[in-house]
Amino acid sequence: MASFISHTELIAEEIIPTIDFGLLSNGTPDQRSDMVQALAKACEDWGFFMVVNHGIPDQLRDEMLEAFKTLFDLSDDEKRPYVGGHVLDPIRIGTGFNSKIDIGKCWRHYAKIFVHPEFHSVPKPLNFRNISQEYSKCTRAIGLELLKAIWEGLGIDESRVKAALKLDSAFQILVANLYPPYPNSGTTFGFLPHSDHGLVTLLYQNDVDGLQIKHKDRWMYVKPAPNSILVNTGDHLEILSNGKYKSVLHRAVLNSEVARMSVVTAIGPALDAIFEPIPDLVNGDSPAVFRAMKYRDYLEQQQSNSLVEKGALNLVRL
Repeated sequence: MASFISHTELIAEEIIPTIDFGLLSNGTPDQRSDMVQALAKACEDWGFFMVVNHGIPDQLRDEMLEAFKTLFDLSDDEKRPYVGGHVLDPIRIGTGFNSKIDIGKCWRHYAKIFVHPEFHSVPKPLNFRNISQEYSKCTRAIGLELLKAIWEGLGIDESRVKAALKLDSAFQILVANLYPPYPNSGTTFGFLPHSDHGLVTLLYQNDVDGLQIKHKDRWMYVKPAPNSILVNTGDHLEILSNGKYKSVLHRAVLNSEVARMSVVTAIGPALDAIFEPIPDLVNGDSPAVFRAMKYRDYLEQQQSNSLVEKGALNLVRL
């Protein structure tokens, strides 16, 4: 459970890139062009950025956090049907990274729920279905709009990518992480260093800090702006861009006094989509560095094994 964190390896805060979603989706052509360029630079240099003016109501975000908190507070008997299942079961509740293999390595509780293309929900708390359905629709719309701009920044045709990845049936999972207080918070991880599967991940958290990202080979704390959503690029954006955009390593550290909670939305290709580098980005000067693989197979392999930073990418690395 304990993993030593050397604070000497942490760098001072840099200014995290910020994307104004309002300008991206409803701005003038020049404003949108500026945001597309800023997004491309953020994906290439950071793999991480903050999104402001995203349009998700504050009340909805707070209700989503509270609904997950109530879910975690249910009795063990009420949660038992969702504990210890297969990694592709649509609803799972557990601890660590994978409850079957990693108990004790990550000091967290999680709930993972598939919400697209087929929507799933737990029966309790009673308001969970309506809140999670509305929240998932909002985050999916933001994620797909960001991806549209990302394709534009890469100079590739949106319709071709959308068809290849079957994005009308995009896989979307809603995840809540609860990191309880831990006395030795300076030496224990809530979540070990890792990258995410999928294309983009959107994160909203309570007012307790704990997220760190790896930037320029050093770890740095992330302090989100008020009302912002944090977004990071996933493994499959690295694959599709043929390595131009890297998925970012991140980890969670603990607070010694209060619990941290985050709600995460991960958006990827359809489960049966076969992903590989976009042909437009492969040429003699930039040969393919990843092989083709079905998204379902990648997801199952990554989620069924121990968490080792970006080790899952070795499944498809040439």
